Amino acid sequence: MTTITSSTGNTEVVSARRTESHDVSDIIGLFSHFTEAVFGRIDIMYLLEKSNLALTLCNEKNEVIAHAVFLDYPNWNITDQSDWEAFLHENYINKECTPLNTLFMHLFVAKEEYAAGCSQEIHVFSVVPNRFLSFTEPDMANVFEKMMSVPGSVADRNFTLFVCPRHWYHPQLYVRKARLEDYDDLMSIWTRQSETLKETYSEYSLADLIECQDEENQAVVCEDGDTAVGFMSLCSQVNVSLFHECFDLGPFHGLCKPHPEDIVKMPQKPSIQEGISQTPDGLRHLRKNLSIINDVKDFKGSATLCLETEGGGAFYPVYRGASNAFCIRLFCIDEKHETRSLDFLHYVFKLFPDKDFCVLLVPHHVPEFHLIQSFVRAVPFCTSKLVTYRKHASAAFALQDGTPVHAFIAEVLDQIVGISVIRDEMDIEYIRSHYNIEDFINFNHHQQEEHGHLYHFVLNPIFHHYTKHFLKEILRLAHKSSLYYPIYPQYVEGRFQNPRAHSLTSALHYMVPVRPRRQIVYPLEELGINAPSEQVSKDQMKYSLYHINRKLVLESKTSINTRIVVVGASDVGISFLETLVFCPHLKFNNLTLISIHGLPGKDLLGSKHRRFLINSHCFNDEDYAQMSLCSWVNVVVGKMTGINRAAKYVVVSKEKKVPYDYLVLCTGQKYQVLSPTGADIIKLPTNREVLSKWPQRYTGKVPSNHFTLNDDQDCLKAMHWLKENVVNSEGNIIVYGNTIDIYTTVETLLSLGINGSRIHLVQPPLSSNVTCLNNSEIESAVQEALSKAGVSVYYDSILAQWNEGDDPDLITCAAFTTNTKPFKLQCSAFFSFAYRTVDYETFKAINDACLVFDGRLVIDTKFCTNDVSIRAAGPLTKYSRRYYVDEWTHSNFNSKEIGFELAASMLNIFDPTSKPFSNPPEGTDRLIPMYKGCKIKGGVLPGGYNYLCISKPEIPIHLDLELALCDHGMEIITGEARHGNYFRMHINKYSMVDSITCFSKEPFPVSNYISLYGQHERLLNDLYYRWNEGQITDLYSYFREPWSMAIYHDRFIDLKKELRQILMSEQVRKMTGRVLALFSFTAFLHYTCSLVQIPSRTWRLICSVIPWFY
Repeated sequence: MTTITSSTGNTEVVSARRTESHDVSDIIGLFSHFTEAVFGRIDIMYLLEKSNLALTLCNEKNEVIAHAVFLDYPNWNITDQSDWEAFLHENYINKECTPLNTLFMHLFVAKEEYAAGCSQEIHVFSVVPNRFLSFTEPDMANVFEKMMSVPGSVADRNFTLFVCPRHWYHPQLYVRKARLEDYDDLMSIWTRQSETLKETYSEYSLADLIECQDEENQAVVCEDGDTAVGFMSLCSQVNVSLFHECFDLGPFHGLCKPHPEDIVKMPQKPSIQEGISQTPDGLRHLRKNLSIINDVKDFKGSATLCLETEGGGAFYPVYRGASNAFCIRLFCIDEKHETRSLDFLHYVFKLFPDKDFCVLLVPHHVPEFHLIQSFVRAVPFCTSKLVTYRKHASAAFALQDGTPVHAFIAEVLDQIVGISVIRDEMDIEYIRSHYNIEDFINFNHHQQEEHGHLYHFVLNPIFHHYTKHFLKEILRLAHKSSLYYPIYPQYVEGRFQNPRAHSLTSALHYMVPVRPRRQIVYPLEELGINAPSEQVSKDQMKYSLYHINRKLVLESKTSINTRIVVVGASDVGISFLETLVFCPHLKFNNLTLISIHGLPGKDLLGSKHRRFLINSHCFNDEDYAQMSLCSWVNVVVGKMTGINRAAKYVVVSKEKKVPYDYLVLCTGQKYQVLSPTGADIIKLPTNREVLSKWPQRYTGKVPSNHFTLNDDQDCLKAMHWLKENVVNSEGNIIVYGNTIDIYTTVETLLSLGINGSRIHLVQPPLSSNVTCLNNSEIESAVQEALSKAGVSVYYDSILAQWNEGDDPDLITCAAFTTNTKPFKLQCSAFFSFAYRTVDYETFKAINDACLVFDGRLVIDTKFCTNDVSIRAAGPLTKYSRRYYVDEWTHSNFNSKEIGFELAASMLNIFDPTSKPFSNPPEGTDRLIPMYKGCKIKGGVLPGGYNYLCISKPEIPIHLDLELALCDHGMEIITGEARHGNYFRMHINKYSMVDSITCFSKEPFPVSNYISLYGQHERLLNDLYYRWNEGQITDLYSYFREPWSMAIYHDRFIDLKKELRQILMSEQVRKMTGRVLALFSFTAFLHYTCSLVQIPSRTWRLICSVIPWFY
């Protein structure tokens, strides 16, 4: 904030920020009759959409005082945007303006009395370019000066060019060697910025660093006037060997001088995983000679180059040369001068003329500061506790248009250091309909030919911090406003299944990930000519999409180097990672997932083995493909076996150590191997005699034909085993348990061709009166299907023995006790779903770390354990007893929503733009949050019935008891379960859809039905009235009618919110009575929208919704 003075002597405290869309009306209010004369006719929305930088000044009341817009090419169509540099050099004397350091002002408006002060403040705030140019005089003589044209130039006849160099408002600081007399100036900065520095080094260390300078140890200061405002301590002795152990320095030749005995090649052909090209043999960079980089890898841990020797061990290059780097040991600068931090570097490289690299070590928890934004982050190995940044001596860089096919190169000192290939984006309608690209651009202001598709982008790692400038120039030279880059999923055996041959781009970190949109499953036959175009509805391989546009190239992301380790690839863990990855203004560099089978979604689409387990519908294969978590998350395959809270690391598989700053536990609960009770069935025991020993975890060696299925990989392994050993042979299969997974498993076994007479479904005693299906009609239909298939069903049976009571290598028979007499079954395969709890090794790791465990890991309402660095969520956890809600756990809620809320709670720690939570009302600190997302179960049950249950978060209660409640609401049911056309919908007392149950022989659009949850029944085309009048006989057909497509639209919720805001506005409320008396509902909506400016996207959706309500 700063204070400006008006021409009349009044003062205002103003602050500068990026312009937002809601500022448009206020900006237009600042237009005067001079605006068009100076800048031409302006469409402010269009200008903001195409601008590189748009700034707004606001006062303390958040009123807009001034506004300026800058682009990277001249206004008034003086010359083509791709050729302005040549035009400038031909017509003006100043030769210092380049695309890298120059922006053009296309608009400046301000309150007349504050124009002078606002113009200075905007230029003080705008530190991105080194020069601002304007081809008209924007009434800012105190800011700009006229640029002299060359003799004979015709460019000056109609326009005058003005220039404002950056150093007028941010003067370059004078850098020199430090002296002891600088101590007092520096000590105030030292103490003010960080008490930690003072505690670590003591106040006398600064004097020692200044006094004890020699050839190897240097100390420099920068000064403003005669006052030292910044300090840097340097050392030429760098432990390069240690860096080699902690970081991948291959692209920088190990920070060593080239040496004839360097070993940078493997003795045989390398094995490169995940489709990544090999890094060149070494990067030899002299001050006037730069080798060309043919390909580089993305700087992300998950894409780390993996080079394996013939023996299977990792190959590490060996560098014999001397160290080629010096390091910054200590750095501090006054906050006011932080943007001039780079002024140090030109001087310090001169202090060490034989070094080509400057190295800076930064602890993970330190927020990114201005200096390291011009450094390149090294790829750390998993054991690294620091982040290394490197800066190379070279700085200048130029761009040339290569060929008419949009190929571009970047040059430094006449050497190519980067290349990019783009083309026109021909699939923009598909992108628009399948991705939330309108979160970043307004399509109405972009022509079809302005959208570009990025195929290849490679830049020498030394110049990675210039990536955004390279992208900005690509957009300008190609006359594009947006670029899109897809990442296709990788499937089995590490093969890159990419139909369009995109190379891995090193620009990924500078682009924003675009969230996919929920798609409507269209009944194309019913819609007929009203069906969406093939361009929108076509089926193609899903991919994750990344985007950059003119507005984003000068918006910096905040880098978060904090090490966040997530244990467990559960729905909660994946949702947590997804939320962090899709934060467009944050870049998480140290996300790690520890999982037994790595990231999910690696198998081919539609694999049959996934039908073994019930589906939560939190994520599917398309979701995993459109997230591309492997681009952002380091994956450690293994099981957590220990936690060292003091040293902050996780032990994986009893050998690997993964350090963390924050640990997030999301392992959930898993089916465990259940131990037989050991009852001697010869003595004819009953359940009553063995219940005290049941259930218990089995601790012996698990038999090879015993299966507990917890994820896709377990299911895949079981299916391969069945096909090899059971499907084409004789022998029984025992399915044991009473969860809904027993039914999906039996149906999968039947679908494999296994005769039903070989399948035995054994159910242990229920722990409550609520069954897994909780619907007597559906249960009867399932039992009928099992009987028809020949499957034998046993009830209230407790596992007593395998074989003859010994711990077998292979189960050949199993004995069970019942309430009457025991029985024995021959067994070729045993599937157990009877015992689900926290995995023992997970429990042991938690318990040994002294985290509070009370049947589950204990957390508070903010997901915190008794260790502030360890968070947890999901079925693994329970709330502390102080909340008195033992019956409520995260198991009662939607796992995807839990993961999102967990991420939101942690984003407050890392996001500098987040607003702090207000203190909760007094007395509410003991209340747990009640999440609103629905719980979903879906799968295929015996008989080939497609099953779906959507319900609110609740403590399970028997359906008959629920129906008897006085405030239950109403039930709408069509069809019968035994006929395979059953559809049940519960409408609560508030007329909202509370639960949906589908049981059908025919497939149905699950995602469409999920959209119905929480909707008012009146929005469903007066559902209750029509059903009560007998107009609805089949809910499946009813929800395929054209009107329902609006409800399924992913932006229908936004439409409801915006309409509510419009209808509740004061302007509309005054007119409501008269308008409703004169117009129909349709005309009223048109009239309402004319009163209040609403986004065009909303209006298009309103127009599409209106006909469907009649």
